[in-house]
Parts: sequence; structure tokens; C-alpha cells
Amino acid sequence: MEDRAERLARVARGWDEAAEGYEAYFVPRFAPWVRAAVTAVGSLPDGPILVPCCGTFPEFELLTEDFDDREIVGLDLSPGMVRLARERVAGRAGVTVVEGDASTLDARWTGRCAAIVSVFGLQQLPEPDHALDSWVGALCPGGRLAVVFWPDGIEETGPFALLGEVVRARTPASDRSWEGRLPAAITGRGATIERDVDLVYPMSHPDAAAFFDAFTRSGPLRASTLARGEAFMAELREEFLRRAVAGEWHHEPRARMVVARR
Repeated sequence: MEDRAERLARVARGWDEAAEGYEAYFVPRFAPWVRAAVTAVGSLPDGPILVPCCGTFPEFELLTEDFDDREIVGLDLSPGMVRLARERVAGRAGVTVVEGDASTLDARWTGRCAAIVSVFGLQQLPEPDHALDSWVGALCPGGRLAVVFWPDGIEETGPFALLGEVVRARTPASDRSWEGRLPAAITGRGATIERDVDLVYPMSHPDAAAFFDAFTRSGPLRASTLARGEAFMAELREEFLRRAVAGEWHHEPRARMVVARR
């Protein structure tokens, strides 16, 4: 069985290889959810803003619009993502990007952060509820948490739904029990949940092949491609395209946003 260190290394390598494609394909499509998370933090006490699982750091521009005088730190496991994030923030005083494991924050963050903002990174971590416990522990009194992630059941129809069906037919189902433990991870650290809502925004793809190729080469399934091989992914692709709609594909996936105050 793959241990935690091996899984983290594989995930990091997958995102290294996916980084540039992710920035080009997914960052523009995920922008509404990023804006919602940054807007949700509202007014803050003094202290730095930490963005765990920052990827290429699309939160940066929005955060600096509202919190120009703050220390803002992005944190990501993938050297490839960190490289692009550092290019994005180059020359901006007070903004840094750190390469590291966001699933367990370093003790130097404990009780210091005015805000934790994270979009679409939580579900990638080995134990998301434990990671969230660590993030809440980094908040100072009055600090805010805004986390957006893909829940179980993103959509009933559409490319995410079809891809999930195709993958589940060939691989063991992932354990999603962590999602039910998230509220306790927040309140157990003395924080209060202010919002726990679904966010639905429209998304479009040129066609089914463009979506599949982006998801497997520049998205979350890049690590699975490394683990299972190109031949396995080619079989998935054939089945996915056989069942997919023709032409441009429009859908409205659902993400979950949790906002809390400590």
C-alpha cells in the first residue's frame, strides 16, 4: 500500500507536470470560485494571510486589491506550481511563495494568521479534515477561514459526472468520509462556521476531448496517469469520448465553500 510520503511525492510530481497547462486551462475557468473565496473573508484583524495549496496563486491579484498592506504567503507542495506562482508575484513587496506541505502547517503559523484562503486544494490532500484542523489552528483570534473544494457529487450530468463514472468503473472508490468530518475539524479548534454553502457557476469546454486531455494532463488526474500509465488513461479516454456529448460542452459544476471565524 502506498504510504503518505509516497502519495505526496506522486501528487507533487503530477502537479509539476501539470502546472503550465493548469494555469492556461483551469485558472480562467475556476476564477469565479476564487473571487468568491477572497470576497468571503471580509474585514480582518492584523496578521498575515496564508494561502495553502496556492498552485499558481490566482488568489494573489484579488487579495492584493483588498489587502495591499498585508503580508501574503502562498504555500504549495509542487515545485512546478511554486515556480509559476513566484513569477506571478515577482516584484510585489510583502508577497512570498513557499514550497512545502500544506496538509500540516509549520508551528510558526500557529495562532498568527488573519486569514486562511484556499481554493480547490483541500480535496487533493491525504487527510483533508486533518489539514483543515491545522489551518484553523493557524488563525489568530478573529481570523477568518474561506475554503472552497469539490464535494462528493459535483454534478449529476456533465463532464465531471461522466469522468467520475468512467474512473469509478475501473478503480476503487475513494474514501469521501472526510467531508462529513470537516465541521468538527473547524469547531474543535474553537472556530465558528459562518457559512457552509454550495457555489454553482457556468463552465464551458471546446469539446469532450479538450476537457479530458486537460483534466488528465493538466489537472487532478495527472498524478493518476503517472501511477497507472498512459495505456490505462487511453482506455479511459476512449470510453469517455464514446459516451460524451458532441461539440462544445456547457455545464454548471457545484463547489462547496466553508467560511469560519476563530
